[in-house]
Amino acid sequence: MRGGEIDVVARRGSLLVVCEVKARASAAWGSPWEAMTPPKQQRVRRAGHAFVRGLGERGLRVRFDVAAVTGTRLEVMEDAF
Repeated sequence: MRGGEIDVVARRGSLLVVCEVKARASAAWGSPWEAMTPPKQQRVRRAGHAFVRGLGERGLRVRFDVAAVTGTRLEVMEDAF
């Protein structure tokens, strides 16, 4: 995709959720949350909006979530940024 990479896109009606997935085997090198720096958030936001423009539909709402995996533990933050 020209606007960047998107990990997961899900849709329910007019809501489109763009979800960035960050994973770490352990917290030894930092948490997945720490990897969601402002520049990374901006890249995901840019890619998500490019995806929506490519759909050519009006009236879609976009929400940006983050799924953080540490080992076998999953945490999802809705509307993360």
